Amino acid sequence: MPMAVGVIETLSFPAILIAADTMVKAAAVSVVFYDKSESGRFFVAVRGQVAEVNRAVEAGLEAAEEQSHGGKIMSHYIVPNPPENVESVLPIHFTSKSEPFRL
Repeated sequence: MPMAVGVIETLSFPAILIAADTMVKAAAVSVVFYDKSESGRFFVAVRGQVAEVNRAVEAGLEAAEEQSHGGKIMSHYIVPNPPENVESVLPIHFTSKSEPFRL
């Protein structure tokens, strides 16, 4: 099955929390990574089938944009079928923490 990774970066924690919550509720995806990037920016990465990641990121962007907590979408990106060498180097693979929630 083709897997994808989708990432959303926002300015403010409430915006990324809203985006992550919406993504996992809107489609069959799992959060695989979350962290701070810089200057109050946060990002979250989800994994799942390509169509599900597309649906999740679209819903997450819409929810983060509509929130009224002063957050702002900084960037987003979807990578369909990331190669094995990318998965082994970047923190986008399923871990022991995310594996129980894998869909």
